[in-house]
This record gives sequence, structure tokens and C-alpha cells, in this order.
Amino acid sequence: MANHKSALKRIRSSRTRQLRNRYFARTMRNAIKEYRGLEDKGKATEQLPIIVALIDKNAKRNVIHKNKAANLKSKLTKQLNAMA
Repeated sequence: MANHKSALKRIRSSRTRQLRNRYFARTMRNAIKEYRGLEDKGKATEQLPIIVALIDKNAKRNVIHKNKAANLKSKLTKQLNAMA
């Protein structure tokens, strides 16, 4: 167990950040999973900008790496373009 007051605070604040980051990451992953299940191009075209914004926000908050964000956006865009 931590002996210093600052270390105790660091434990509390890092736990809070961990929970917040987990929420943001889970929300993004669920949105991507729903998007990948879409078969209607019109619906997918509506959803893509919303999901891209979620991915960008998570990259900005350092929840995910900026290169992972770029890879996700690229794959989702490719999927949209491949739809008939």
C-alpha cells in the first residue's frame, strides 16, 4: 500500500481515468461492431462520419494510438466503398 499522500491521490486519479478511458474505448468498439454488421450503403454512409469522429476523439484523448485510429478509419472507409 502507498505510504505518501500524493501516491494515494495518484492511485485514485489513475483509477478514475482508467474507468473513463474504458468507457470511451468500449463505446467506440461497439459503434464499430455495429457498423461492420451494416449491409445498407445509405445507412453506412450516415454512420461513417459519426464513427470517425468517435475514433478521432479517442486518439486525441490518447485512449488509442493515432496510427490505430488511422488504420481503423481506413478499413471502415474501404468497407463502405466495397458495398454494392
